[in-house]
Amino acid sequence: MTLVPILLLSVLLLPAAGAAVCLLCPSVRAVLWAVRAGVVLTAVAALGCVWAVHDGLVVETAWSWLRLDALSAYHLAVMMLVFTLSSLYLPGYFGAEAQSGHFTGPNARRFGALWFGALAAMGLVLLSNNIGIMWVGIEATTLVTAFLICIHRTPASLEAMWKYLIICSVGVAFAFMGTLLAGAAAEHLRLEGAQMLLWSHLRENASRLDPALMKVAFLFLLVGYGTKAGLAPMHSWLPDAHSQAPGPVSALFSGFMLNASLYCIMRYLPLVEAATGGTGWGPRLVLLLGLVSIVVAAVFILFQTDLKRLLAYSSVEHMGIIAVGLGLGGPGILAALFHTLNHSLCKPLAFFAAGRLGQMYGTHDTARLSGCMRAAPVWGRALFGSLLAVIGVAPFAVFMSEFMVLRAAARSGAWWTLGIFLIGVGVVFIGVLRQAINMAWGEPVAVPKQEQASPSDRVMIVAVLGALLVLGLWFPDALAGMLGQASKIVEGTP
Repeated sequence: MTLVPILLLSVLLLPAAGAAVCLLCPSVRAVLWAVRAGVVLTAVAALGCVWAVHDGLVVETAWSWLRLDALSAYHLAVMMLVFTLSSLYLPGYFGAEAQSGHFTGPNARRFGALWFGALAAMGLVLLSNNIGIMWVGIEATTLVTAFLICIHRTPASLEAMWKYLIICSVGVAFAFMGTLLAGAAAEHLRLEGAQMLLWSHLRENASRLDPALMKVAFLFLLVGYGTKAGLAPMHSWLPDAHSQAPGPVSALFSGFMLNASLYCIMRYLPLVEAATGGTGWGPRLVLLLGLVSIVVAAVFILFQTDLKRLLAYSSVEHMGIIAVGLGLGGPGILAALFHTLNHSLCKPLAFFAAGRLGQMYGTHDTARLSGCMRAAPVWGRALFGSLLAVIGVAPFAVFMSEFMVLRAAARSGAWWTLGIFLIGVGVVFIGVLRQAINMAWGEPVAVPKQEQASPSDRVMIVAVLGALLVLGLWFPDALAGMLGQASKIVEGTP
């Protein structure tokens, strides 16, 4: 066994070991150290895997049940970026709560184990070549992350957890039916045993899959995985879960968990396209859900007075933008993948700032946070900067990826799509900017606790905002190459 397959297995085994270590840690501080060390080690292993496939290679292990190609490698890199940033943020967020007794040793041990469980489950989704195991990974993320929502047990957090668990479980049940139907569409190919569920085998024989069964399968899969991805109108769990979860958990949800579900849809797009003769039937459905998500988010954002719910609806909008890019095909897919990275950089930072400001003010009410930039210059600036990035102010990278989606729509002659996209994104821009300006420079109406921002917090804020600025002005060749290879997989081209 060569080094790369070992690293591939390590991406799954290291989080499992980290969860066990967290359960044995004697204190909150030990748990937080274990989380940071374990996530960094996993990130190093993941980086080795990503580097191994950067030039188009494909790595398989465990009897081809685990597979890493350009698409999964790109998402693996984004996932580890989000987990690393969120893990580095944990000590500052939970430190004060630990001192006040609101975050105890048992809470910390449970949190650490669940955090690593979420990492392992999402890693399984990305690395699985078996569409059944990929579904198991998504179901595991639902079960594990549900309990992260209510680390602090309150009536509101418990209600949000149950709402998330019930709605997403129904969605995952739809995805399960779609997975079975996709396997049934390959039954006449006479593949042996589990090969019928291996994505690589299905891709090789995609044009021979039963088109009627694949259409029905994709409908179930789009509704199922779309529910977990927060696409409207199946998004109703998302605002409650994001608003009640601790800051780092909300960052993880928006930063990557939603992307993991969209990744599953990406895996099925080339299958349904080849099975239906390249008619664009599947991408049109994805495009429709994307536009609905943007419009729904735009309407609800105008009436939000809770900062974390505002950010949650912003996530619905951005999942819609990614879906629109995927539905447009061609250069739109590359734009969607680029937008995935940009959103995964700016949204966690926004939730980081919202979490710390919420601790200082005791609320996430946007009116009560008025003037926060003066009371909390570090986290106030982080919030304002991240909100500017989130809504696509130039020259941040989100502006560039949204512009690339618009250009793809114009080139394909999708003028209705372009118009709806512009109106929806424009409404979101105005609604969020209005709130951002008031929170930054409005007249203070509450006296917060003293701000606490460590040097590592300051470095992280500058690094994330700096990266968003750099990516908005410069498109590295290495990133362009990886995005190009990944988009070809989604498009189904050699």
